[in-house]
Amino acid sequence: MDTRYDFEGGTGTERAIVYVRPVKVDDLPEDVQQQAMGLETLYAVHNSEGERLALVRDRALAFVLAKQHDMEPVAVH
Repeated sequence: MDTRYDFEGGTGTERAIVYVRPVKVDDLPEDVQQQAMGLETLYAVHNSEGERLALVRDRALAFVLAKQHDMEPVAVH
């Protein structure tokens, strides 16, 4: 969970859309589960191709992370 990702990308002034969705910790690989510090749910940020860019502890943090990297977050249920 401490892997750096280069969020740069996008072209021109348009903001890349990313998708934020909850992920049950039990559905993640064992090494990630061990780093979840007792949380039951994490929030994933995915690009438009479905690639997971980040896992964070809460929804608000996922949105802040995306906006700090000039991306437009959209919630997925």
